[in-house]
Amino acid sequence: MLSEIKHLVLDMDGVLWHGETPVPGLVAFFETLDQLKIGYVLATNNATKTADQYTEKLQRFGVDIAPEIILTSAEITADHLQSLYPPGAPVFVVGGRGLHEAMETRGFKILRPEEVYNGARAPLVVLGFTAEVTYKDLAMAALLVDKGAAFFGTNPDPSLPTEVGPLPGTGALLSVITTSTGVQPQIIGKPQPVMFEHALKRLGSQKSNTAMVGDRITTDITGAKAAGLWGILLLSGISEADDIQHAEYKPDFVFTDITELSAELALTRQN
Repeated sequence: MLSEIKHLVLDMDGVLWHGETPVPGLVAFFETLDQLKIGYVLATNNATKTADQYTEKLQRFGVDIAPEIILTSAEITADHLQSLYPPGAPVFVVGGRGLHEAMETRGFKILRPEEVYNGARAPLVVLGFTAEVTYKDLAMAALLVDKGAAFFGTNPDPSLPTEVGPLPGTGALLSVITTSTGVQPQIIGKPQPVMFEHALKRLGSQKSNTAMVGDRITTDITGAKAAGLWGILLLSGISEADDIQHAEYKPDFVFTDITELSAELALTRQN
């Protein structure tokens, strides 16, 4: 029952916005959650930005969200790798500012493509989405992986929802390395359990009263259901209604967008 849900883990791309365009009803949605005293954290597979940058983006859209309740796959990935490698370990990073800063903050030494080309080596390669990726970035990542470096991806999303439609995402970039080397990446973000575990801890909630709200069945819903959370699919991003029948993990609830979800949440609190 929707009335049992007291906390939400909110995806961002395709749920709250498309590119630089907020979805209709964004401000009203968060006002409703606050009025209903529904707790929430924002959790995205997108590793391009820092939590502070996402806070700034939301402020431009008229919503005040503290960085402390924003989880990114960049932060989750960097935390995980910090537990596996010693301080100062060299790493080759393909990604945006969010991923670079997350790795640097945790003490990793980031190699430049020119250093790798000239013989520098690293025990791991980490790849997240960036629209500024170059052939040299991917080529040097593949070179290191081919020579034995561990290969990590922040998420497997093959596409990214934008104002003009789905465009190639992290999964598409990962596939270049895999095609070149034959090595599959170790994924840290959704649908893996790590991000859901962090979200529950941040919320101080239980699996039984927490739902993941996302637009992609293969990561948001699959990961949530496997982790024991409720799954709420919004048809405002990547997945469509026809995709549900073919999904191994099916959503508990399906809504058109956050406006419809907001109305249904309010209705369950009135009855």
